[in-house]
Amino acid sequence: MNPRSLLFLTLLLSSGSVFSKSNLEPQMVQLDKLILKEDFSKPRPLNNENWKPRQHTQWAIEEGVLRGNPSTAEFQASQNHHQGFEPRLSIPSCPDEFAIQFSLRFIGGKETAICPFIEFGHHKARIRWSENGAQLMANWESVQLDHNTNFKLESGEWYHALAEIKGDEFLIRFSHGPVLYGKHPSMDAEKDGFGVAGFKGGKVELDNIKVWSIKEARGENWSEHLRRFKPMPHKILKPKKAKG
Repeated sequence: MNPRSLLFLTLLLSSGSVFSKSNLEPQMVQLDKLILKEDFSKPRPLNNENWKPRQHTQWAIEEGVLRGNPSTAEFQASQNHHQGFEPRLSIPSCPDEFAIQFSLRFIGGKETAICPFIEFGHHKARIRWSENGAQLMANWESVQLDHNTNFKLESGEWYHALAEIKGDEFLIRFSHGPVLYGKHPSMDAEKDGFGVAGFKGGKVELDNIKVWSIKEARGENWSEHLRRFKPMPHKILKPKKAKG
């Protein structure tokens, strides 16, 4: 291979999904302290204070990523709900209000009425993907805040994002991709970290994760950035979930 071809290949690989890292800068919030940083470069047992598999799904650090698989067939057969058909994980160590940078991909599996999704606070701000695109929902998925019909997941493709959640506002931006923004009073409550659920029977991989606490003040130019967005009218999806 001649030097020019070698240089081209090197640049191509370095810009590929698996090697890419989000270079997004926060807009809505101001970063404070770096709480968590992980690139999963060294295999080791999971620290349950940072990574919490849900519904007995199986997660391990493998080949430089955090890889999730569904629960075992034995566990699924033993349950009549929360059976772990989709790999699910939360990061409970996130502060109540936070910013998170991450790389994510979904591999294989089938869409369900609930999955796949990522969420920021359990049932607080959730993005669900379907054949109709990406949908940002709040308040136990009872109200739609934003919707991008063109943002559909491709199996095996890496997505790199920066999400910011503060008070009653949520913003997520994907590298070379869409922006989803929403504001709803239900988000101005105690939050409990980041969560992900994959396709039924599929795999999820996470990489290049950074979590920050945020300062009290919003981003210096947030009002200017906000003018560029076009918030959608809220759409009621279902009656509000009763507590208890």
